[in-house]
Amino acid sequence: MRRLLLTSVILLSLLISGCSLSGNAESSTIKIASVVTTESQILAYITKYMIEHYTDEEAEIINNLGTGTVVHQAMVNGDVNISAVRYTGTDVTGALHAQPIKDADEALAFVQKEFTEEFNQTFFDSYGFENTYAFMVTKETAEKYNLKSVSDLASIAGELEAGVDTSWMNREGDGYKAFVEEYGFDFSRTYPMQIGLVYDAVDSGELDVVLGYTTDGRISSYDLVVLEDDLNFFPPYDASPFADNELLEEKPEIKETLDRLVGKISTKTMQDLNFLADNNLIEPAVVAEQFLKENDYFSGGDE
Repeated sequence: MRRLLLTSVILLSLLISGCSLSGNAESSTIKIASVVTTESQILAYITKYMIEHYTDEEAEIINNLGTGTVVHQAMVNGDVNISAVRYTGTDVTGALHAQPIKDADEALAFVQKEFTEEFNQTFFDSYGFENTYAFMVTKETAEKYNLKSVSDLASIAGELEAGVDTSWMNREGDGYKAFVEEYGFDFSRTYPMQIGLVYDAVDSGELDVVLGYTTDGRISSYDLVVLEDDLNFFPPYDASPFADNELLEEKPEIKETLDRLVGKISTKTMQDLNFLADNNLIEPAVVAEQFLKENDYFSGGDE
């Protein structure tokens, strides 16, 4: 009986040891976080393919995380070690709980310093594009009311119904309440919605004006008019790769690879990539691969 018990203990120890080894092997894989947006998914695949092209590492995408807050917590917990994209405006007020910073260079310098010191993480320089909030209307509405800027809405806002990103309604600093104070007007009704639904709603005439994202491919799909933020209410939302410093120190080739992407994707380019996925229904993985092949995986470095 004792011999049987001893044998069972040894087998259990081996099993636990085997599971631990398996876990360590899995943890060596580079884990890339992506939220549910098309943009984040395309950039996640771009990051994955770049890493696998330039290094001997395997990369896995942890997809469809709900929000930037979830991604931040996953990074802090060590569940992922790269975020495909982070936005300065989001992290200034979100993860860092600071007041909005309107100057783009100042905002980037702030998040880079604070994330290094507080979380030991690197907020890279921008991909080259900004994805900020913007109010949009159909071309017919713009022509009817001669709308070019957000301020042009003031005289008719009381007659219009708007759709906005749910999270924006309660954002501090650059959310709904601050917007009403800054611009001095409100809409007849403002509906909080999932961001992906606002474009269909304005295109179908269910809503008059919506708050969307400047790089969204559906702007082109629906031929929407983006109104100028003439009071510069929205802070900069420059987009950057993001990684844990322990990973970058252990594998410096990862940093070299991510640096190749800095300054390589313009706002127009990102909008075009999103358009291919959202309008032409091409999978984000395919969009990313085609884009990298067309650009020779940015092999030149100084292109």
